[in-house]
Amino acid sequence: MDIAAVLAATLAADANTRQAATQQLETASIQNFAAYATLLSAELVNDHSQPHIRNAAGLALKNAFTSKDETRQAEVTARWLNVPDEYKIKVKTDSLRALSSSAARVGAVAAQVVAAIAAIELPNDQWPDLITNLLAGVSSGDLNTRVAALQCIGFICETISPEILKVRSNEILTAVVQGARRDEPSPEVQLAAMKALYNCLEFIKENFDREGERNYIMQVVCEATQNPAVLVQVAAFETLVRIMSLYYDKMSYYMERALFGLTVLGMNHPDERVALQAVEFWSTVCEEEIDLAIEAADAQEFGDQPERESKYFAKVALPEIIPVILRLLMRQEEDAEEDEWNISMAAGTCLTLLSQAVGDSIVSFVIPFIESNIKSPDWHHREAAVMTFGSILDGPDPQLLAPLVTQAIGLLIEMMRDENTHVKDTTAWTLGRICDILVTTINPETHLGPLVQALVAGLEDSPRIITNASWALMTLSDQINDGMEDVPTGHLSPYYEGIVAALMRVTESNSNEAHSRTAAYEALASYVTHAPKDVLNVVRQVVMSILARMEALLGMTNQLLGVDDRNNWNELQGNFCSIISCVTRKLGREIQPLADKIMTLVLQLIQVAGKQSTVLEDAFLVVGNMASALEQGFHPYLQAFLPFLAPALKAHEDPQLCSVAVGLIGDVCRALGELSAAYCSMFMTALYENLTSPVLDKSVKVSVVACFGDIAMAIGPAFEPYLNGTTVVLRQAGEQKVDPKDYETFDYYSQLREAILEAYTGIVTGLKTTDKKTLLLEHTLSIFGFIQLVYDDDHSEGVLKQCAGLIGDLAETFPSGQLKDLLLQDWVASLVKTKTRNPDLKKTLRWAREAS
Repeated sequence: MDIAAVLAATLAADANTRQAATQQLETASIQNFAAYATLLSAELVNDHSQPHIRNAAGLALKNAFTSKDETRQAEVTARWLNVPDEYKIKVKTDSLRALSSSAARVGAVAAQVVAAIAAIELPNDQWPDLITNLLAGVSSGDLNTRVAALQCIGFICETISPEILKVRSNEILTAVVQGARRDEPSPEVQLAAMKALYNCLEFIKENFDREGERNYIMQVVCEATQNPAVLVQVAAFETLVRIMSLYYDKMSYYMERALFGLTVLGMNHPDERVALQAVEFWSTVCEEEIDLAIEAADAQEFGDQPERESKYFAKVALPEIIPVILRLLMRQEEDAEEDEWNISMAAGTCLTLLSQAVGDSIVSFVIPFIESNIKSPDWHHREAAVMTFGSILDGPDPQLLAPLVTQAIGLLIEMMRDENTHVKDTTAWTLGRICDILVTTINPETHLGPLVQALVAGLEDSPRIITNASWALMTLSDQINDGMEDVPTGHLSPYYEGIVAALMRVTESNSNEAHSRTAAYEALASYVTHAPKDVLNVVRQVVMSILARMEALLGMTNQLLGVDDRNNWNELQGNFCSIISCVTRKLGREIQPLADKIMTLVLQLIQVAGKQSTVLEDAFLVVGNMASALEQGFHPYLQAFLPFLAPALKAHEDPQLCSVAVGLIGDVCRALGELSAAYCSMFMTALYENLTSPVLDKSVKVSVVACFGDIAMAIGPAFEPYLNGTTVVLRQAGEQKVDPKDYETFDYYSQLREAILEAYTGIVTGLKTTDKKTLLLEHTLSIFGFIQLVYDDDHSEGVLKQCAGLIGDLAETFPSGQLKDLLLQDWVASLVKTKTRNPDLKKTLRWAREAS
């Protein structure tokens, strides 16, 4: 490798050249990498070089130490740790020196480089004097050095586990707070310090627990919200948002004395950047109090006291903050971009959260505003009134809202013809909220016809209105047809043909602006899924049209030009697959006349989709649904599908596709029953390989374990050749230790244990009524041992039901006393006598008691 050439390419202006250099570097030897890194660091610290060249060198160096991919990051870390010390010392020394660059942008890039190296070295007990050096930089007399050192501390706090920095937390906090205080003369230092404080909040918990230190921190942050520099104000409010999220329980004193007033001032600030963060503060308060209300309800259900209690800040503040929020709602922008976050959007989100947090209390505060503005000649006022009404529908008692909705729905339907696009858009959204949350207020006799007519008319409007009208139609179908799928007719039956025809017209569009076409397909899926029996002919017409579109689009595969064409093709094929899956689930065995057509097209789609395409997953799901619908009638198609299934099972680098393929094995085995035994050798081999793969995502391995149960249940005694191997795998998986403090790992092991219970249940169920059931006896001791292990750790209702069900199955399998000693254990008696109010769990526990 020519290091000089790679360096030149890295610093080139052309992005493609830089990318090629980066790719070349990824495969470089440690020696070459070390040489390259030292050249970059020398360029970064070179005061005689142009700033943009130094910046490019710094960014390239930072990128050499970081990767978003976990596997790649592990490789990057190992490579740096193996670099000879003399190179590492040179790179680190240069990077630290570059913090003092006279060019502020260079110092900022150097801060990123130092933080990237620190993220590798500090967790490995290296670079012990780094924090000392940075703290010295913060207290130096040079402005640029102070700013860059604070930025670096902020980056380090953002990326490194709080535990690693805990020992230096007092020093770091002191330096950061000193830089953020009111009498600091430099706004640049104040800004860098406040951002660093934001990033270190998580690891200063002990400092925050001490009242004196907490008071000082809060004083500094509150004073910064009134700083003359707007960017410092923004950073201060951002920090308050994070403090509220992390330390809600300690905020009462500060809310009463400062934060109520400061945040109201902030929301009224003429600079939108400040106002946005002040509104976000109250959104965060509401989110915390919504979570606390859920925790309190859960605790009450089990007769416990909640660990934390709500301070009801939002309810206390309503009289002060609601008028401000309502004024901000009227600051809409005529030409605002759909994905552009602005103050009126933030206010709408905050109002929705306020409604959920305070419930009934909000209604009396907003009704006068709605009534006085909903017919205003100014569209800003009309739109704000409708937005307010839609925002408060979730939270207050439905009985309190019902008369208000009944009174307003006629006017809202009329407003779907408003002259202003923004008003119509928000009206469609509000009608969707009514359909979703308060569908019982829609009178089928008086409201349903005009409502459907207005929403269908909205499907011919601008893309944003089409999107919300489609969503409203979808929620109407989801809610009004819920549980009515097998009834002869429904309230929407008279409108089905017209609604579906209108949605189909939208889906014919060549454009998907504002996700309008996608929203129409999602609505179409709902109408197919919930169709009553008297409109099944409409469902059949839909699938025929979709199959025709799929066939036509497959014929255009060779005409695709560029990424945009391919993405559009992928999206449409995914939509087609979604609708076909819905129709297949709806019609069940009645899909048989179309089975040849569907499977032919889907296999063609799989063949041309490409290995990394998400369309593959969608197509596989169609196949799974076809198997479930046709059951043993699916057998003629399996041979043609297997050549595509095998590579997907081995796609360990694509966990989503691999997971779908594993699920498909379960679908196929359940569908074919004993007929699937002929294919199980291939299936089991692939599943075992998946379990031993070092690169396959752990979540897929959970699916693999559960799939063993599906196979065993399907083929019954034919599972004998795989029984011993599978039970060894299950026993080893069940013996893995769980660390309750590591939430991510704990969650994975909880899922794994549930999957093991599913697998054992499938194995026992498959053998219990056959003459091969005696094969289970040698495994019952380890099965009971696993159930006990799970029961000791987890008393959740879902797991209890699985444990009790498996005990009951084993007891029924061996009713002649073969398991007497195991069934008479104290923990088994305790488990099956568990008291619960859950009727399903209670029924399973009673059955398990009687069986054992």
